[in-house]
Amino acid sequence: MNSITDVSSELRRQLKRSGRTGQSVREAAGLSRQTFANVMRGESDFKLSTLLAVADRLGLELLLLPKGASRGLAADPAPPVVETLVDAARQRAAGDPPAPRNS
Repeated sequence: MNSITDVSSELRRQLKRSGRTGQSVREAAGLSRQTFANVMRGESDFKLSTLLAVADRLGLELLLLPKGASRGLAADPAPPVVETLVDAARQRAAGDPPAPRNS
C-alpha cells in the first residue's frame, strides 16, 4: 500500500469481512463520525494514532517493511524465473527450442 486511498480501501475490505458495523468500530476506537468517515473514505490525511485505533479494532496490525520487501506478498506475484520440468517438457512437445538455463 502506497497511499492513504490504498490504506482506506483495505480498512473498508476488512470492515466488510469482519461483519461489524462502521458505528461499532468507530465507537470502539473512540472516534467522531466525521473522523471515521474521513479515514474510511481516504479523502483526507489522518493521524497515525487514528489509523492504529481503527486497524486494531478491525483485527489488523500496522507493519512497516523495507521498500521492495512486500513484492513477495503481492496478490499476483511474478512468475518463477526458474523453468520447471513441466515447462521444459511442454516446450519440447511443442517443438520450441529450450529456454536458456541459468546456472
